[in-house]
Amino acid sequence: MSARIALLVATLSAVLGAAARAAQPEDPMALTRDVLGRSNTIVRGEGDRKQKLAALSDLLRGFLDTNALARLAAGKNLEDRTPEEEREFLTLFHEFFVRTYVQRLLLFDAPDFEFGEERVNGDRAEVATAVVTPGDRFAVDYTLHRTPAGWRVTDIVVEGVSLARNFRSQFDAAVAKDSFQGLLERMRAKIAAPA
Repeated sequence: MSARIALLVATLSAVLGAAARAAQPEDPMALTRDVLGRSNTIVRGEGDRKQKLAALSDLLRGFLDTNALARLAAGKNLEDRTPEEEREFLTLFHEFFVRTYVQRLLLFDAPDFEFGEERVNGDRAEVATAVVTPGDRFAVDYTLHRTPAGWRVTDIVVEGVSLARNFRSQFDAAVAKDSFQGLLERMRAKIAAPA
């Protein structure tokens, strides 16, 4: 009887261990490869530009942590904002960033991707990639953090330039010139414009 129990416990442990490993979030490199590969399939696949934009947007919503990226980009501009203003900014930034990133993917007309080094330090990671076109090559590095839902991108560095920091300089200038409400109005207008 004890041998059967031991066998049952060992079998159950193996099954639960496999289930736990399967439930673990993908590693940052595997996730990045998967998302970029699937984005290329969408860009090269059937459908018009509008359909491809929608499919890419859906794919990237689970890959990009635009709230973290927006907070990094906004910096001090989110200090002393009402919860409504902050919520609107995060929503507008999400739509604006996903649309911008998706359109860039379409502009490249399904480039090839090369994958470099993956560096993981606790709950933070960096994945080095390159976008390769017939005429050029661009270094694109993804900064990710681990969330309860898995790894998510919090910044993208293109040729050494952080998109979050680039947005921050634009947001700082817009708020200094006008106001935070003026920045929100500009973002609303850009999102309302045709893709």
